[in-house]
Amino acid sequence: MQIPSPQAELPREVTIWEVGARDGLQNEQDTVPLEVKIEFLRRLADAGLGVLEATSFVHPKWVPQLADATELLAQLERAPGVRYPVLVPNERGLDRALDSRVAEIAIFAAATEAFSSRNLNRSLDEQFAMFDPVVHRAVREGLSVRGYLSMCFGDPWEGPVPAEQVVGVGKRLLEMGCNQLSLGDTIGVATPGQVESLLGAFAAAGVGMDRIAVHFHDTYGQALANTYAALRLGVSTVDSSAGGLGGCPYAKSATGNLATEDLVWMLDGLGIGHGVDLGALVDTSVWMSGKLGRPSPSRVVKALAA
Repeated sequence: MQIPSPQAELPREVTIWEVGARDGLQNEQDTVPLEVKIEFLRRLADAGLGVLEATSFVHPKWVPQLADATELLAQLERAPGVRYPVLVPNERGLDRALDSRVAEIAIFAAATEAFSSRNLNRSLDEQFAMFDPVVHRAVREGLSVRGYLSMCFGDPWEGPVPAEQVVGVGKRLLEMGCNQLSLGDTIGVATPGQVESLLGAFAAAGVGMDRIAVHFHDTYGQALANTYAALRLGVSTVDSSAGGLGGCPYAKSATGNLATEDLVWMLDGLGIGHGVDLGALVDTSVWMSGKLGRPSPSRVVKALAA
C-alpha cells in the first residue's frame, strides 16, 4: 500500500503516550496478576511503543488494581529507549516513585470544582497547594513532570466547561513546572469544534502546541475525529490505550480510551510516523483480551483479528 505524504498542517511524527497498563487497567474489577501486567508492558514495548505509562502510586484504597506498583517497577525489565512514566498523587507517591528509580511522573488535576472535590477531595484552588511541592521537588530531582487535566470539555455535574476556565487551570500547571499538559475529555463528550476552540484558546494565551497532549474517550464515538482536529492544529502527542481499555473510576459515564490500534490505523492513512508495529500491537490486545475474559472494543482489533 502506498503511504501518502502528510498534509501540510499535520505533524510528520506523533508520539503515542500509551496508557493501557495504567489508565487502561485501573478500573478493572478483578485483580490482574502482576506477571500479566509485566508481560503486557513487555509486549507493548516490543510492538514499538516508546512511552508506556506503567502504573500509579495512588493509595491502594482508591485504586486497588494498582496496589502492586512498587513490585511491578522492581521486577519490570525496562526496554532500551522506552520511557516508563508513572502517576503520582502527592508527596508520598513521589517518594515511592523516586525509590523506584522513575525518571518521569504525571500529576492528575481537575478543570472543574465538582470533579476536584470528588476526585481529589479539594477545591479547584486547593488542588494546587497539593501539587506544588510535588512538582517543584520532582523538578529539583531531575524528573520530567506531565500534568493531566481532566474534565476539559464537559463535567457530569457541571455540564460544559468554559475554555477560559480550562486555560486558567492549565497555565497554572505549566507555570508550576509541568513540561507537558494532557487535556482530557474524561467523559467523552467533546466534538472537533470544541477541540479547535479550546486549543485556539490555549494558543491565544501563549501556550504552544508542543506543550499540549490530548486524551480522548470514545463515549460518543468522537475520539478519532477529535484527535484529527488536534493534529491539524499542531498537537503531536496523543494518549491512547491498547485495545481501547479503560475508563475513569470517578466518572461512571466514561467509556474506554481511544484505542491505540485505531489511532495507528488513522496515522498510517495520513502518512504520519509513529514507530508502532500494528500487527504486533493487535496480537498484544487480543492476548490481553483473553486475560481479561472479554473482547477488545477497538474496531481495528476486531477487523484485523478476525
